[in-house]
Amino acid sequence: MGDTHASITELLDQGMRERVFPGAVWAIGNSDGVSHWGTCGAADPAVPGSQMRRDTIFDIASLTKIVAVWAVIGSLWEEERLPLDEPLDEFWPEVAGHPIGSVTVQHLLTHTAGLPPRANLRNLYGTDPGAIRAGVLHEELHGSPGRAVEYTDRAALVLGYLAEHVSGRPLDRLAHERVWRPLGMHNTRFGPLPSELAANCAPTELDQDTGTHLKGIAHDFSARLLGGVCGIAGVFSVLDDLALFQRHLLDPTPDSSFGLSWVTESLQVHTGSLTPSRGLFWHPAPGSDDTYIHYGFTGTGMWISPKRQQWAVLLTNKLYYSRDRDQLMVIRDTFRHLVFG
Repeated sequence: MGDTHASITELLDQGMRERVFPGAVWAIGNSDGVSHWGTCGAADPAVPGSQMRRDTIFDIASLTKIVAVWAVIGSLWEEERLPLDEPLDEFWPEVAGHPIGSVTVQHLLTHTAGLPPRANLRNLYGTDPGAIRAGVLHEELHGSPGRAVEYTDRAALVLGYLAEHVSGRPLDRLAHERVWRPLGMHNTRFGPLPSELAANCAPTELDQDTGTHLKGIAHDFSARLLGGVCGIAGVFSVLDDLALFQRHLLDPTPDSSFGLSWVTESLQVHTGSLTPSRGLFWHPAPGSDDTYIHYGFTGTGMWISPKRQQWAVLLTNKLYYSRDRDQLMVIRDTFRHLVFG
């Protein structure tokens, strides 16, 4: 494993030198926990002497979809409170009579619901959270459910609303009570962060309104528009908390509200011959039949392989420099090959 550790260090140091990201934190492990980890670069380039650390807080962006929405939906499914294959209008009165009522939870989790693609919620529905919710849930579909795989953030937003409807509790409390607290993820929460925590946060994109980089405030505009809490993004976390989460996927603890049944159901292809293939929110790594991945726009990534009994986490704040993803995708792919072969 020493060669792998050295190769990962070299890979990430190169990414830092080429200004793909200011710095990075990473770990790999198994069901016993972290086996190797490392850091490189600056947490905040604007702060002299600032260094990435194991406890640096990251805006994990779309990993919110996994550590909050996917996990909560799984817990409701395991309690038999949320079917995967029934149309939403059969158990959700709010969408009855609207196009999305014909969609199933499985459609949403596999990005085959035919929802409209990414769009500026504010331009479409205004700034009132109630109007945004009504607009999203009552919008016309972009295509027929089950006919094509088309990634859209709206799937996670809808699932977050659905989880709140089924449970009668807001998404942030659901995630805390059902997932983060049972797993010991004590440094994971929706933003915005209080000032004392924001000080230890890796900044992301430059905010044109203030001329400063966002720090402790969700980069994702939809999350900010909805007060920081939504299914799309908004969660902040640290390396060790995400390691606990990944470890649980390989060896679920009995005190958590989602377990092996949900993990097994999710980490398999559910889209048949449609491409790109998808599990339930997780998707197979290109060219691999045993490793599943999920990425975040700010520069974060998670990988899991039950067959190899191995997981990996890579956290960067690449958005500090650029929205371009090409260089980071090369680094992510190389990182995966170094870890999983």
